[in-house]
Amino acid sequence: MMKMALNPTEVFRKFSKKQLTVLNWWCASSPYRSKDAIICDGAVRSGKTVCMSLSFIVWSFYDFDDTSFALCGKTIASLKRNLIVPMLPLLTSLGFDCKEKTSKNYIEISYKGRTNRFYLFGGKDEGSAALIQGMTLGGILLDEVALMPRSFAEQAIARCSLEKSRLWFNCNPEHPMHWFYREWIKKADSKNCLYLHFTMKDNPGLSQNIRKRYESLYSGAFYQRFIEGKWVAAYGAVYSMFSEKIHVKEPPATECDSYYISCDYGTVNPCSMGLWGSYRGKWYRLREYYYNSRTQGEQRTDMEHYRALEELASSLHIEAVVVDPSAASFIQCIRREGKFKVIPAKNDVIDGIRLVSDALKKEEIYFSPECKDTLREFSLYRWDEKSSKDAPKKENDHAMDDIRYFVSTILNAPEDDFFALSVNRKEM
Repeated sequence: MMKMALNPTEVFRKFSKKQLTVLNWWCASSPYRSKDAIICDGAVRSGKTVCMSLSFIVWSFYDFDDTSFALCGKTIASLKRNLIVPMLPLLTSLGFDCKEKTSKNYIEISYKGRTNRFYLFGGKDEGSAALIQGMTLGGILLDEVALMPRSFAEQAIARCSLEKSRLWFNCNPEHPMHWFYREWIKKADSKNCLYLHFTMKDNPGLSQNIRKRYESLYSGAFYQRFIEGKWVAAYGAVYSMFSEKIHVKEPPATECDSYYISCDYGTVNPCSMGLWGSYRGKWYRLREYYYNSRTQGEQRTDMEHYRALEELASSLHIEAVVVDPSAASFIQCIRREGKFKVIPAKNDVIDGIRLVSDALKKEEIYFSPECKDTLREFSLYRWDEKSSKDAPKKENDHAMDDIRYFVSTILNAPEDDFFALSVNRKEM
C-alpha cells in the first residue's frame, strides 16, 4: 500500500512534546508503532482532544482506504461541539475534502484518491451499545470515554476487527473505582496501550493567565481531577466553595429582568421550590418554599403544593417552572391548571453538581438570607465516601436538587434551546 507523504506534525506551528507523541505514535519511525491503542487522560484544556482527533484521521489514511471508522462522544451534540467543529477546518487546510452527511451522522473524508467514512455515535446510556453493534471498523476514537457506560465502550471496541485496526481513548479523570481507570489505564501495559497523562502545561496554546483562570474555577475533588488530572474520590462537603459571606446577599430592591421557579418535588420526602430572579447578569434565589411532611406530621397533595407554588410566584410573570422530571403527577397538575409553563429538569447529578460548583465559583448565583433551608442544606450536603462511584449522600439534598435543576436547565441552557433565557422583559 502506498504510504502518505503528509507529516502530521505540520499541523501545529507550535506543539508540546506530548502532543507531538500523539501526532506521531503510529508512524513507522515511532518507538510506539507496535502499540494497539493510545489513552490520553488528564486536565481540562490540556491540548489532548484536537491533536488526538487529527492524528486519528491522518492515521486512518496512512493504512486504510474505503474503510469505516467511528468517532464517539457522550452525545452526538457534544462530539460535534468538542471534536468535529474544531477538526474539520484543520483537515480542510491540509487538503482533505470533508463532506458531512448530517442525516446519516457520518462524514466522508477524501485525500489524494482515498476515501474513508467516519460514523458519529453518542454513548450516553446502556441502550447506546445497540447503535454500533454489527459494524466492522478500522479504528475507533472514544472522546470522553469515562462518561460512557462500559457496555457501549466494549461493544465499540469489539467492532475493530480489521487487520491494523487501533483504539483511541481520551478523557478527564473520574472516580478511582471507575471501570475505565481500573480496566484500561491500570492495565495499559498488558493491553499494549500507550498511556499519556496531560496537564495544562502540555498545551502551549494556553497562556499563564488563562491557566490561572481555569485553576480558579474549581475546588476539592473537581480541582484535583480537572486541574491536576488525578483520579480521586470525592469527599467532604459537596459545595466546599460555598461561603455565606460571598453568596448570601439581600435580593435586588428593584424588579428583576426575568423570573423562574425550580422544584424538587416530594410527598413523603421534602418538597423544595425556589424563586429565581435575574438582575444585572446575576441570578438571585429570592425566596423559597420548603415543606417536610415528616417534621410537619402531615403529607400534602399535588394541589396543595401547587397552591404553594402560586403563592411563591405571587403576581410575578414566571417564564417557566423547572421540575424534577420524575414528578410526573405534579408536572401534569401544573399543566392542567394552565398558568405556568413547565419544563422537566435536566437531571445528570454529577454534571449538575459541577455546573453549580462553577456558578458558585464564578459568583453567578446568590441566595437571599430568608432561604433558611437552602443555607442549612449547603452546610450539611456531603459526598457519600462509602460509595464505589461519585454520589452525594441522599440526605439534606432537596433544596440542593432544585438548585441543581435550575443551574443545569436554565443557567446552562444551550443558546438554541426552545426557550429564551436572556430576555429583558422591560425591553419587550
